[in-house]
Amino acid sequence: MISASMHFPAGFLWGTATSSYQVEGNNTTSDWSQWEQDPGRILNGHRSGKACDWWSGRWKEDFDLAAQDGHNAHRLSIEWSRVEPSPGKWDVDALDHYRTIVSGALARGLTPLVTLHHFSNPLWLVEEGGWHASTVVEHFAAFTRKVVETLGDLVTRWVTINEPNVLLYNGYVDGVFPPGETDLRSLPPLTVNLLRAHASAYHTIHELVPDAQVGMAHHYRSFHPARERSSLDRYVAAMRSRLFNHLFPSAVASGVVNMIKRIPVPEVVGTQDFMGLNYYTRELSRFSLLNPEQMLKEGKFADKALLSQTGFIAHQPEGFWEALQWARGFRLPIYITENGIDDGEDRIRPIYLAEHIQQAWRAANFNWQLKGYFYWTLVDNFEWERGWTQPFGLYALDRKTQQRTPRRSAQFFSEICRANGLSSEMIYRYAPDALDRIFPPRQPDDLAE
Repeated sequence: MISASMHFPAGFLWGTATSSYQVEGNNTTSDWSQWEQDPGRILNGHRSGKACDWWSGRWKEDFDLAAQDGHNAHRLSIEWSRVEPSPGKWDVDALDHYRTIVSGALARGLTPLVTLHHFSNPLWLVEEGGWHASTVVEHFAAFTRKVVETLGDLVTRWVTINEPNVLLYNGYVDGVFPPGETDLRSLPPLTVNLLRAHASAYHTIHELVPDAQVGMAHHYRSFHPARERSSLDRYVAAMRSRLFNHLFPSAVASGVVNMIKRIPVPEVVGTQDFMGLNYYTRELSRFSLLNPEQMLKEGKFADKALLSQTGFIAHQPEGFWEALQWARGFRLPIYITENGIDDGEDRIRPIYLAEHIQQAWRAANFNWQLKGYFYWTLVDNFEWERGWTQPFGLYALDRKTQQRTPRRSAQFFSEICRANGLSSEMIYRYAPDALDRIFPPRQPDDLAE
């Protein structure tokens, strides 16, 4: 067996990512809490319930696990509906609670990366029109100010909005997120409001914490034509990539939203100090003359792709390399803010980890500005419209007892974090099926003089 190691730069951040609504539990003031009550909205009628019981204090247990496993960072989010349960009314206890959580992360050696908006909104904002509302940018700026005034001395890395492209697609095209709309005509003004909210948060954070690093977390999905020789399939894949992948970061770079028409948004130019990159999979796009409306729907995976437990994710590390190359094009430091696979049996996850982290190492080895990797997620959690059907966690969760049980991947990731790298010996023990792909065996010609 070849003996080799892949080392990451000193100071590289290793951790997992979470979001408030998915782990805190017992939230009654969010649009998602209302959404769960509508029949048919959540797969199998699941409810978030206690979730991972963070609001009652189990964040301590999870941060202990992360620290014991050698993580040196954690990405978490703030629940807007808890901090501002009614417009302009601030819950001081909730703010103090978040300060305790962030302080607890720091006390355990976990550098916090804090997200201000991760899909969920206060119910009062929904009543005002949500992201359609003319007041949403002002409200988001006020929320940002209050949170940063509370946490600014503890946090230097901030994500303003998580996956605005997913929020836009799932909430306003596919309709599987609240508010469940499917009106394409609303997309341009919604995009502008999301960008302006991000810009307002960016400037507010820098006003209060001048040396902060601020960015968005962009979901990159690799789109390829189902039939390489089909110009129509190539067109569909390119169109989906332009609308889904490029819309928001390109607007931040250029100050122009480029959809049906070009809309100038000059205030967003330069409002990213880093690229947050979320990547999970690659899909194949196909044009159908009989169902042209399906062009914006999810495509298929390659026939021989290794699929996750639910068939939701295909193991396609080449797409991750493509995503890293794309992110590098914006000439900013890069944090991999999410990357993961649902796999309760923990059969594919070790392979997924090994081959995706290898792609991250390639970027670091080329001296790209890669600063950290956050696996999604630490403990199985409530996965939005898919409920509890997707076990992404390094730790399994028993929802009745709240017991956390480590999967073998938790130990694998722990060794990666502690070594600040990936070795052939680790791969041999945890993901032997990936060994020859990551470290190809020498051929006879390699040994010839």
